[in-house]
Amino acid sequence: MAIVLLHWVEHIIQAAQIWVLAMPRPEALGGLGYVFPVLVKSEYMHWGFAVSMFVGLVILRPGFKGTARTWWTISLAIQGWHLIEHSLLQYQATAGLTFFGAPIPTSFLQLWLPRPELHLIYNAVVFIPMVIAMWLHTRPSQAEHIDCSCALPEGA
Repeated sequence: MAIVLLHWVEHIIQAAQIWVLAMPRPEALGGLGYVFPVLVKSEYMHWGFAVSMFVGLVILRPGFKGTARTWWTISLAIQGWHLIEHSLLQYQATAGLTFFGAPIPTSFLQLWLPRPELHLIYNAVVFIPMVIAMWLHTRPSQAEHIDCSCALPEGA
């Protein structure tokens, strides 16, 4: 969860660099990008993060029940699409070709939204259902009572 939140903060910093500081998009690298610019520009890092997020969501899914599981599954489905997008980008970068007549590797939704904004949105729409799922998991209703050490006492 902390890694997801930090990743999201990186995209928020990048968005602020573009929209508030009026930096050119290629120079808006977030906070980490100024320390490790090659890494941040690497499709391998972004694809690896998308894979690890997807795998983490799959591994943790059995621990969620009821409505919490529904929200976790929503997050998993959105991350699944995000992984498809990053796999497409990774393929283009590895093969040295681009799709859609674009000069750089381009994902499907990137045809309508610039990449920094798109990934800011992706991270938000994956993160929000995760938070809802964890909230519901730690506060199960009477109908969805679960035997889990992380469930808070009733009324907490």
